[in-house]
Amino acid sequence: MKINFTKMHGCGNDYVYIDGGKEHIPQEKKSALAVRVSDRHFGIGSDGLIFINPVPEDDIDFEMEMYNADGSRSEMCGNGIRCVAKYVYDHRLTDRKNLTIVSAGKKKYIELTTDSDNLVSWVKVDMGAPILAPEQIPVRLPSPVTDVPITVAGEEYRMTCVSMGNPHAVVFLPDGTDLGAFDIEKTGPLFENHEYFPNRVNTEFVTIDDRSSVHMRVWERGTGETLACGTGCCATVTACILNGLTDKKVTVHVLGGDVVCSWDGNESSPVIMEGPATTVFEGMIDIDL
Repeated sequence: MKINFTKMHGCGNDYVYIDGGKEHIPQEKKSALAVRVSDRHFGIGSDGLIFINPVPEDDIDFEMEMYNADGSRSEMCGNGIRCVAKYVYDHRLTDRKNLTIVSAGKKKYIELTTDSDNLVSWVKVDMGAPILAPEQIPVRLPSPVTDVPITVAGEEYRMTCVSMGNPHAVVFLPDGTDLGAFDIEKTGPLFENHEYFPNRVNTEFVTIDDRSSVHMRVWERGTGETLACGTGCCATVTACILNGLTDKKVTVHVLGGDVVCSWDGNESSPVIMEGPATTVFEGMIDIDL
């Protein structure tokens, strides 16, 4: 089967994108396809696979259908949805600069900024209100899940749990921690598969720079460490504000670049995420499913 694709990334969080309106992949084959194309040695190489699908509803422009590198479905990806928005505008599937994109049944509202070539250079996303109720994140702990202890490999950490449509555990590391030297390959999987998290969890390890700047590394369930995670940035800033560690607009420095998130601290208010989206290359893969 020959499949046209586009490789894109948001701050290094890279996915293979397929136009679901043109490429008709059987639903039962999509998970296996995600595994094949994500392989960085024998495939295209990515953190996962995203289908961009047309939708019949008048109030929705497109659907984002996302798969992790291990073939599992994911509800939301902040970097991914920015790239979806860039894709549909740059490929002239729409001429609108204000879009509604749905993922796993949740609508996200998007504002595009274009450059002198009329290509998308910056994307602002209304990510919706953070979900803080433990049973909705989900996490097997009583409410609230803010600055609570968790023991991993015999060591106690403090975490704040947030869902941005997918579950996150934000862990603030002690002052003076060398984030670059932190052994995320050892610790990340232990968080991901901890008994507290029935659906596994994405984990952000964070150090605070000042009231408007933090550094973060992320372990994504089903993928491993990635260079960025948009929903993880949103969860991180939410956790920062809940714990009184930062102001309400924060630049999150991730391995692949910077994402800016803001939240007014009201549980019903949306988190606003802003950042770049980049096309790497386009091509065709001939693959046997």
